[in-house]
Amino acid sequence: MKIKHLFLLLLAGVTVLPACNKDFLDQVPDDRITIDQVFARRKYTEAYLANIYGYVPNDAYRNTSPWEGMSDDADITYDRPGSGYDTYPANLGNWNAASNYFNYWTSFYRGIRSATYFMNRVDENVEIKALPNGADLIAQYKAEARALRAYFYYNIIRQYGPCILLGDTPIAGDLAPSAEEMQLPRNSFDECVDYIVSELDEAAEFLPKHFTAQGDPDYGRLTQAFCKAIKSKALLLAASPLFNGNTDYAALKNKDGKQLISQQYDVNKWKRAADAAKELMSGYGLALYRKNDAGGAFDAYLSNRDVHLDPWNVEWIYARPTNGLSGWERSISPRLCNGYAAVAVTQQLVDEFEMDNGKGIKEAGSGYVETGFSAAATKFAPKGTYNMYVNREPRFYVNVSYNGSPWINTSEGAKIIETFFTGNTGKKGSWDFPRTGYIARKNLHPDTNPRLSKYVARPFVMIRYAEILLNYIEALNEAEPGNPDIATYLNQIRNRAGLPNVATGLGQSDMRAKIWHERRVELALESLRYFDTRRWKIAEQTDGGPFYGMNVDAGTKLADLVFYQRTVFERRVFLKHYYLFPLPQSEMDRDPQLVQNTGW
Repeated sequence: MKIKHLFLLLLAGVTVLPACNKDFLDQVPDDRITIDQVFARRKYTEAYLANIYGYVPNDAYRNTSPWEGMSDDADITYDRPGSGYDTYPANLGNWNAASNYFNYWTSFYRGIRSATYFMNRVDENVEIKALPNGADLIAQYKAEARALRAYFYYNIIRQYGPCILLGDTPIAGDLAPSAEEMQLPRNSFDECVDYIVSELDEAAEFLPKHFTAQGDPDYGRLTQAFCKAIKSKALLLAASPLFNGNTDYAALKNKDGKQLISQQYDVNKWKRAADAAKELMSGYGLALYRKNDAGGAFDAYLSNRDVHLDPWNVEWIYARPTNGLSGWERSISPRLCNGYAAVAVTQQLVDEFEMDNGKGIKEAGSGYVETGFSAAATKFAPKGTYNMYVNREPRFYVNVSYNGSPWINTSEGAKIIETFFTGNTGKKGSWDFPRTGYIARKNLHPDTNPRLSKYVARPFVMIRYAEILLNYIEALNEAEPGNPDIATYLNQIRNRAGLPNVATGLGQSDMRAKIWHERRVELALESLRYFDTRRWKIAEQTDGGPFYGMNVDAGTKLADLVFYQRTVFERRVFLKHYYLFPLPQSEMDRDPQLVQNTGW
């Protein structure tokens, strides 16, 4: 099965019919096959597995998921009522359990059921068993389904908290809602995490170590490294304040009184998370991607930009071969090249990037200036750039297109992005403008040109080594503050970004702040910030209140100072119960044993 095309595979032209007791109904047309035949033929069995992979979230096109637009890093421009972009009403507090926003609970459970059904039946395939490596193939396929199932559970618990563990017996698809098998309570959060971890450990035994151990056509299949990475993420989630002794959820209990989120803080959860991340840090050939410029010298900008663009590089752990990257690229391209400029970066994120000397913009000696325009060009900013954007660290220019920044594609000559009111990507006369005056830029290929419908087909990296390093040092700082590994790996990430080491001798709280900062900047616009602010229990401070950008209602030229004023573009609402999504009301109505998340 060629996994590079995995997510396009469907049972094309095949309708699977369930078995039936009536002889008349057992007559199957020539163009259809039964489910028994699916698991008798290799190509149909592999197509079934491919369909399970289809439940892996396609977050490359991030406009349609909440993880960017509901974080404090970004805004999805389309704020008009009825536009279908539900981040807007959710950010304003206009939602409830019946709104059905971003209902991934239902789709992930469909994936879970499909994976379980596959695991129960793949052993029947005599055609695969007859191959010289047939037994190994079946073991591998079953392990892939097991790991996918664990991954779907992980996605559920990070959004909704404790879920229902269904076990290894698939629930029949034609059961009535009143059937006993459908009346299931939630498991505790710790039970969910332990189950996910044990399933990933079991699956890893039968999978290749890393994609480098696979043939080129199999890139995109699950590996041991994938299992270890999800294990790291799940244990970090479990160790974090949201789920580790969070008394805000003292009342979250099943109807029989079972506590769903532990009320006792356990520092050993941080140790488990650190150990899980450490498992990936040797023996898998992973490293931070580094790239040289044309002269052979290390280039921090190219390293941080092209880690997403150069397929299957040394930092990649898992990538989705088919994806929505072309949609993402058009969404973050300016209108001057027929882009939508639809994903806006907030001023809060802009301010988070350091200066190129490694100091924050509020630190003494940073050299930060928020007035006037540059008298000379710098490496990344042309002459006449507003000084706020001059001499920032390389990752700022990787992530943000600002008013006056050069467009990344130069195939039709040099172009300058204008987000002031009458500019080529400004608010006047169009819905397609960034409400903050900034456009997201990360994971945009320099050869992309939406005006010519030109996009570079490439995989979408979903998990990379830098995230695992950040998982490790965050957990280690909580479990063993002062451990030298913390500064070592934090500095590796900073040095790859062209920044100096952090100061020595930092205490636990100061180091925590450094790690949180580095995580935000390094992993910006990668659908992780939303979950970080929630698992740290800081979203009430970061995700509510006024959100800032530049004054997009003003300006007729680049040098108009009236544009460069911090301006509130939205006042967001974040209530305490927003830390977890509500269980969909349709699921609550179907299963009387379900209890709703606190506050909903």
